[in-house]
Amino acid sequence: MKKITLFSDGSALGNPGPGGYAAILRFGDKEREVCGGEIHTTNNRMELLGVIEGLRALKEPCNVEVISDSSYVVKGINEWLEGWIKRDFKKVKNPDLWIEYIEVSKVHKINAIWVRGHDGHIENERCDILAKGEAQKMKESIK
Repeated sequence: MKKITLFSDGSALGNPGPGGYAAILRFGDKEREVCGGEIHTTNNRMELLGVIEGLRALKEPCNVEVISDSSYVVKGINEWLEGWIKRDFKKVKNPDLWIEYIEVSKVHKINAIWVRGHDGHIENERCDILAKGEAQKMKESIK
């Protein structure tokens, strides 16, 4: 299995409001950026969608290290998801996206790692810029 690093971030201008997500996929010395947005969303939805769309871009099963500044995403992946599945996502925010995450992640081996946001982590800062740019595009498209 290829070892991939997936850096991701999400942003919402207002919570809810226009939002954007971004992911950087790294394999060896190769990188690919994935980003997009939604007109009406939340920060947590965009954080998770960054991971989902990053995983969706992979063409084969991989060993994926997800790097995120979202404790919601990291703990969701590493700690909470199993329990959420057992209780059929009752009282869980964004069950639609978590179900989508399960679908796109099932062929991969995934470990999520939390990094402090806005702390000089180069890839996290790049994802933040991309996500905010997508959120701004969504905001401008409303006008």
